[in-house]
Amino acid sequence: MPIAILVLKILLFAAAAAAIFVIATNWPSRLDLRVAMRYLRSRRSSRLLSFITVIAVGGVTIGVMALVIVLGVMNGMQNDLREKILVVNPHLRVLTYGEGLRLDDWPQVLKKVRATQGVVAAAPFVLSQGIVSAGHDYAEGVAVVGIEPDTGIRAVTSLAHYFTQGDLTFRTTKPGVEGGIAIGKRLSSKLSAYPGDIVTMVAPAGSQYNRSLGAYVPKYRRYEVTGVFETGMYDYDNSYVVMARQNAQEFAGLGAAVTGLEVRLAHPEEASVSGKQIEDRLGYPYRALDWQLQNRSLFSALKLEKLAMGLVVFLICVVAAFNVVGTLTMVVRDKTREIGILLAMGMQRGRIRRVFLTQGVFIGLTGTVLGAVLGLIAGSLVNRGQLVPIDPSIYFIDHLPVLINPLDAVAVVAASLVIATLAPLYPSIQAAGLEPVTAIRYE
Repeated sequence: MPIAILVLKILLFAAAAAAIFVIATNWPSRLDLRVAMRYLRSRRSSRLLSFITVIAVGGVTIGVMALVIVLGVMNGMQNDLREKILVVNPHLRVLTYGEGLRLDDWPQVLKKVRATQGVVAAAPFVLSQGIVSAGHDYAEGVAVVGIEPDTGIRAVTSLAHYFTQGDLTFRTTKPGVEGGIAIGKRLSSKLSAYPGDIVTMVAPAGSQYNRSLGAYVPKYRRYEVTGVFETGMYDYDNSYVVMARQNAQEFAGLGAAVTGLEVRLAHPEEASVSGKQIEDRLGYPYRALDWQLQNRSLFSALKLEKLAMGLVVFLICVVAAFNVVGTLTMVVRDKTREIGILLAMGMQRGRIRRVFLTQGVFIGLTGTVLGAVLGLIAGSLVNRGQLVPIDPSIYFIDHLPVLINPLDAVAVVAASLVIATLAPLYPSIQAAGLEPVTAIRYE
């Protein structure tokens, strides 16, 4: 795949260089512009040409608009997924090697991590599995996350901003419970459990062996629902239970140990570099797992899909370029006698070529500007109004996001203009190669 991308970049660079050369060597004068605009306008005897010109402009417009929207959708998917993944997942997780997946000396490790350059906040966390029930026949398997009850600027994740009810303080109001928990909105609906309700949870690590029964008997714990969050990420809202770190340690049977440390960085895009620095600082058996590495397959698939979709939609612009070639070829055939008269009057063949190059550039420039503007407007309307809902259980998010990247928009406009500049080369050479006598006698 990298070789294909390199070849594509070389071809685009060569096409851009050729377009720049064509423009530099065929810069039109005022007379060239007047003749070009006159040829694009319709006459009473040939109204079809103006219609075909509109069709050519419309083809370029649709191609550019589709390309802007498709790239915006792919960028929006990547950005929205990244933001939603980082709602619960930190930028970095400091763990240890081994099957136990526990960190016993975490207070000392935490001091070293916080002293590392680029680290904004760090805190211990507990990650476990459990089964939750609200007293009905229905029970649900969940992921149990234990975090520090911090809602301030030192919080490692942004989960505190996504609460629809309650918060991360886990304050309980009912007696006889072991603490408070926060659950996702979808899980809350499935369990019919809301703030103030009591739920029962069972942890695999909390089972104790009963000699009388000859089996492991699970230990049931009662918690009060103190908050409900809605992140828009299906997995989080459907199967995550968040509780205070101390309660999670007891629930998971870790004692004073934790699963690892969560780290928030000043520059999330440099998570792999910061993770290497932390690993070098701590040494074996500690390891740093960044959010990009955890979701590498997902984002690699999105990048590949973006490239594939961009190339496929780019073919629309190529088809529009052939439309421009056909339009200008018809103009040459319709204006053959007029071209012959201009040549007989002493107009240079280079100026004839510039006339038709100007027409092609005009069609491409008009279509590109209209397509870019319409693409930006349509993308903004779809994104703000959330007009395209999608199944969050499949795509992780509940609506189609559109994020227009300025660099992508500039690349689309540049590629369209390059095609529009190269497309009229054949018709312009054909027009400049006409013989004056033969052209004047043409019927």
